[in-house]
Amino acid sequence: MDTVRTTPVSPLPGWLDAPARWPVLDPIADRVKHLVDGLPPGRARGLLRGSWLGHPLHPALVQLPLGCWLSASVLDLTGGSPVAARRLTALGLAGVPPALWAGWLDWAGLDREQRRTGLVHAASALTAAVLQLRSLRARRRGEHLTGIGYGLAGNGVVALAGALGGHLAHRSADAQPMADARATAERPATVGAPAGDGGPSETPEARMTAEGAPPPAHEELKTESDGPEYAITDPGRHTSGSGHRHGGSA
Repeated sequence: MDTVRTTPVSPLPGWLDAPARWPVLDPIADRVKHLVDGLPPGRARGLLRGSWLGHPLHPALVQLPLGCWLSASVLDLTGGSPVAARRLTALGLAGVPPALWAGWLDWAGLDREQRRTGLVHAASALTAAVLQLRSLRARRRGEHLTGIGYGLAGNGVVALAGALGGHLAHRSADAQPMADARATAERPATVGAPAGDGGPSETPEARMTAEGAPPPAHEELKTESDGPEYAITDPGRHTSGSGHRHGGSA
């Protein structure tokens, strides 16, 4: 007997969906949105939103902090230069402000549930930045191991922030269009729909009697005296009497 193998379903998407169901975040999100919406438009706003690029700029801006911090940890774990690791940590921190501002501007245009997830994403990113700042201070004081520890912790938190950001950008953003598509696909067909929309076309071959059976084989010999459904519409087929209907002459 064949055994059906099922692929295990990861619980991670469900966990990442959880913040969208936390209405307790709404008061904070509403205040932050009010502050962001109150910013003057200016050229910087359009620049950070990526209007000149045709898509949001935030995903590109976060690559600088992520790349620098990851590279610093690689140097730490492989015996690289502590000076280079410190500089990379500092450069990553320098890239945080523009990435955060661009993210907030995009976040303010989301719906309420998406803003909840975005708020947790932003809090994770800020926590990662604080940990990297602690790492930089420890490195500057010569506390190399402490700096490594803070750097690794910061990278762990920023990985969570990245997972939430990707989840928000792809899964949450696609949820409504997918739901609309499913609703359209499941909608019952309308009787008498126009041709091309899946509705039945009204042709002589497709006509049915009231009982649901196909038309009689000799429908062309019927006259309107046999019922309104057999009314003759061809002027050349005028008849008078049953003799003509059966092929005789009057």
